[in-house]
Amino acid sequence: MRERTLVKDLAARADGPVVLGGWVEKLRDQKRIQFVILRDESGDVQVTYPRPVIDEQPDENDALAAKISTLTSGSFVWVTGRLVHDERVKLGGLEIQLEDLEIVTLADPISPIAEDTSIDKRLDWRFLDLRRTEMNLVFQIQTTIEAAWREYWVENGFVEIHSPKLMASPSESNAELFKLEYFEGNAYLAQSPQFYKQMAMMSGLGRIFEIGPVFRADPSFTSRHATEFVSVDIEVSWIDSHEDIMAIQEQLLHRAISAVKEKHGDEILKHFGVEVQVPSIPFPRISLNDAVEIIKQRGHSVERAGDLDPEGERQIAAHVAEEFGHEFVFVTDYPATVRPFYHMRHEDNPALTKSYDLIWRGTEITTGAQREHRLDVLIEQVKQKGLEPEGLQTYLDFFKYGAPAHGGFGMGLLRVLMLLLHQPNIREVGFLFRGPNRLEP
Repeated sequence: MRERTLVKDLAARADGPVVLGGWVEKLRDQKRIQFVILRDESGDVQVTYPRPVIDEQPDENDALAAKISTLTSGSFVWVTGRLVHDERVKLGGLEIQLEDLEIVTLADPISPIAEDTSIDKRLDWRFLDLRRTEMNLVFQIQTTIEAAWREYWVENGFVEIHSPKLMASPSESNAELFKLEYFEGNAYLAQSPQFYKQMAMMSGLGRIFEIGPVFRADPSFTSRHATEFVSVDIEVSWIDSHEDIMAIQEQLLHRAISAVKEKHGDEILKHFGVEVQVPSIPFPRISLNDAVEIIKQRGHSVERAGDLDPEGERQIAAHVAEEFGHEFVFVTDYPATVRPFYHMRHEDNPALTKSYDLIWRGTEITTGAQREHRLDVLIEQVKQKGLEPEGLQTYLDFFKYGAPAHGGFGMGLLRVLMLLLHQPNIREVGFLFRGPNRLEP
């Protein structure tokens, strides 16, 4: 493999020979000099080639100039030349004086997408759309976020698991399931790693995390839903209440957003016009009952029984921003009627669960709770939900041989990116989107 220098490393290099590999962003093919804007995964740089002169006229037979003239936007090339630091060059004060050019592949001259192309069309040609500088930045940010989380988890004694995505029975309910043929029977794509996270607690692992895909057969076309998405999950033993889980989550978000601001803050401001705000700890906490009253006073009535609708989420977020100057709010203590059977209920009010949703600037990004670990209580709650314990026997068996008090959360990775960068929907910040009408590319 030949030695290749990335554009981002050029500024620190002394003037001299350099080899770059990237694609052609723009070509200006002038009579006396040719300019190529070359881009790679780290940035772009100006490449120049003055045409050789014979009798004060450009040499029309120069092979290198002829090769440059064939370039199209998007073509991949190797560039060999001389790096020159020149503050007169607008693009980073750097220039590559071209000595040789190797064309790896030529691109079709007319691109199917442009800057003003709709998101649906851009998703059809996502591999081209991802060449944009800001999209490259999105995945750098995602990497920084996950690295910060893993750093926190390792520091605090968490271990990573990879739970199966093929299941013999529903992981949460019979709704929103993808059912598929599995040899002589059927299987389901996992809606969440919930049951396996809890199994890990009974396995004595203590604290676990997982970043992995989950599947929801939800025919929704909103800005924040997908049929396949990446879920960030934790589960922790020996907790006293859901407050312990909320404390971990706010620390995780503070750690990640701080890392993003430090590493990418200037670039985010440049490309997205967003100044990253690092949230203070603790995040505000408001019970659902209080939230509904606050929202009502702001002129909106929540119609959903025991839950917030999207406008309700926006209104409680606006209230928290005005009253506390904070972008996040934990809405707590949801009714048992709207929560899964495995959420623990309050001892003094069994109608409410020890659960929460985390809302960031008007959008829910997380559901978390303390889980019910007492087998007899769990079986009774299964029945109250109209489910048959026999259908959940494998799950219930986890609790037969001792179970610690535990809890956890599931958080949508793309919702975090979407809200951090103030983007209109998760389609803008994911690698390849999957929805009810999209299975390609």
